[in-house]
Amino acid sequence: MSGDARRGLTVTHRRYVPYSHAHYAGDLVDGAYVLGLFGDVATEVCIRADGDEGLFASYSDVQFRAPVRAGDVLEATAVVVGVGTRSRVLEFEARVVCRGRPERGASSAGLLAEPIIAVTATGTVVVPGPGV
Repeated sequence: MSGDARRGLTVTHRRYVPYSHAHYAGDLVDGAYVLGLFGDVATEVCIRADGDEGLFASYSDVQFRAPVRAGDVLEATAVVVGVGTRSRVLEFEARVVCRGRPERGASSAGLLAEPIIAVTATGTVVVPGPGV
C-alpha cells in the first residue's frame, strides 16, 4: 500500500544519557541502551498510527556506527517505511546532539555543530488486526 498515510510518519524522542548507564571504560554505554530508545519511539509510532502500543517483532539490521557516552543527549527517530496488514516496517536513527566535555570541567557539555549518527536500524512492529 504505497498510498497509506502512515507511511512517512516520523516520531523523535530526545533523552539525556545518565552516568548511571556507563557500562565500559571511557563512560561508554552499551548498545542495548539505544535499542531500548528505539523500542520507546516505536511504541509512540504504533500509538499514533494504529491506536495501539503494538509489539516489536524483529530487527532486520542494526549498525553501531559511533560510541554513545554517558552525558550525551541522544535524538532517536523512527520513520514508517512499510505498512502491511498488521506489520509496520520502521527505520531508526540515533544521533548524538550534545556531548559532555570533561576536559573543560566535570559538568561541562556542549551542543555538537553536526550530530553524530551513532546507531541505525530497521525493525518490524506488529499491531492487532481489526476486531482484536
